[in-house]
Amino acid sequence: MRRAALFIMVALLAGVLLAGGPSAGAAVAVRVAVRPAAGPTGVVAAAGDLVDSTTGRQLWSRRRYARLPMASITKVMTALVVIRAGHLGRLIRVPAAAESYAREHDAGTAGLHPGDVLTTWQLLEALLLPSGADAAFTLARAYGPGWPAFVRKMNAQARRLGLAGTHFANFDGLPWPTEYSTYSTPKSLLRLAAAAMAEPAFATIAGQREHGIARTRRHHGYHWQNTNLLLGHYRGAIGIKTGFTLGAGYCLLFAARRHGRVLTGVVLDSTSTDASLRFAAARALLNWGFRHT
Repeated sequence: MRRAALFIMVALLAGVLLAGGPSAGAAVAVRVAVRPAAGPTGVVAAAGDLVDSTTGRQLWSRRRYARLPMASITKVMTALVVIRAGHLGRLIRVPAAAESYAREHDAGTAGLHPGDVLTTWQLLEALLLPSGADAAFTLARAYGPGWPAFVRKMNAQARRLGLAGTHFANFDGLPWPTEYSTYSTPKSLLRLAAAAMAEPAFATIAGQREHGIARTRRHHGYHWQNTNLLLGHYRGAIGIKTGFTLGAGYCLLFAARRHGRVLTGVVLDSTSTDASLRFAAARALLNWGFRHT
């Protein structure tokens, strides 16, 4: 943040006894340095970044170029690749392998039933709200086609977006082949967030607190809660995505809108023991950002 300075014009009401100084009554410009507002407190995170997305101004950072795993924030890129491929009304059958994949990796799921036929839009809701690894598997398999081809598309999209220090080894951020196979930097994740939130479909889905679909002849009924607890609990929150693995810790990519301004931020590795600290860190950053910019 640039250091502010204040110029005060002081009117001398009497003569000033300075050698070669100004005469009595002359105005003197005095430069008084004002310290910038202190940074936010209570931000528990190994790394993070905060920007004013309305102006592009960076507001705060901590190790913004550090390459770290981001767990299920990976699914933001998964969703972006699918959305940019189009055909969000496409019908996709949930494969049995999606259920076994999630069980094998002990991953969070959307509870998808093998054999159900859902639209791409519905699978994106299953991906982004409950952070379903089964939905990620289903979308990657359909839009690759096959997950290796899909992951190549994710990395190609990362290059096009200029996401330096970013690599995707899978479609969901789970720790395979290793914990650090999929990684990014706070700075690059905010660039990814900007690209994703510019897509109306993504912004609509990521901003939902919950969503349900009724049972039909094609599929079971579902009700999904968003894992992003800022939604509905922080005024102006509009997204974006949570993440957690033991190696990545609790992570959060977030955004909020107030008075026509949007702030976007990320915190990575906000401990691996207390999920609430990532939301507390986001609130501290947003409160500070809206107050001091």
